[in-house]
Amino acid sequence: MKQLTVTLLILTFIFSTISFAQEIAILKYNGGGDWYSNPTALPNLISYCNINLNTTIKDKPQVVEAGNSSIFQYPFIHMTGHGNVFFSPSDAQNLHDYLLSGGFLHIDDNYGMEPYLRKELVKIFPDKELEEIGKNHEIFKDKFVFKEGLPKIHEHNSKRPQAFGFFHEARLVLLFTYESDLGDGWEDPSVHNDPKEIREKALKMGANIINYAFKH
Repeated sequence: MKQLTVTLLILTFIFSTISFAQEIAILKYNGGGDWYSNPTALPNLISYCNINLNTTIKDKPQVVEAGNSSIFQYPFIHMTGHGNVFFSPSDAQNLHDYLLSGGFLHIDDNYGMEPYLRKELVKIFPDKELEEIGKNHEIFKDKFVFKEGLPKIHEHNSKRPQAFGFFHEARLVLLFTYESDLGDGWEDPSVHNDPKEIREKALKMGANIINYAFKH
């Protein structure tokens, strides 16, 4: 009986992991920032990944709140916006536990989020420094190659695109893409009228991020 119970627990874990691996979510946060911006971005990225990476991600991403335990159901969570961000102590602790237990958070600054975000990230990892990720990192090589690192999708100013992150035991757990605006490149073509090659570049970079999150 004991052996049967252990076997059932293992099978339950395996099937749960398989199910969770096929859903991703958008992070809803407090502070007044537009967490809901770029509504067509993630569905388009999901479609691209399902075609080009052979993933089977559900078409519609879920919405999860930073302090809700449901975030542990998703191997990948996306966060974006233009404005203010605020994490309560319980939000920060929940995100900290999620990331250290195997989760992955991608934050894409849609121009304007960065000054608010940095002070909130300290709450999640008070003992870590946000590191710039070099162009030789795996996330820029696996599946699609970006020799110069993070691509520039929308030119709002002359600043170069930068990728920052937090690492835990050599695993990148949080990726912050800055001065790139990947999400705008994932949106429907009619939203920003981006050339096809720009959208393709953004989608390929997004696919690399999804691929890394699912593999690690």
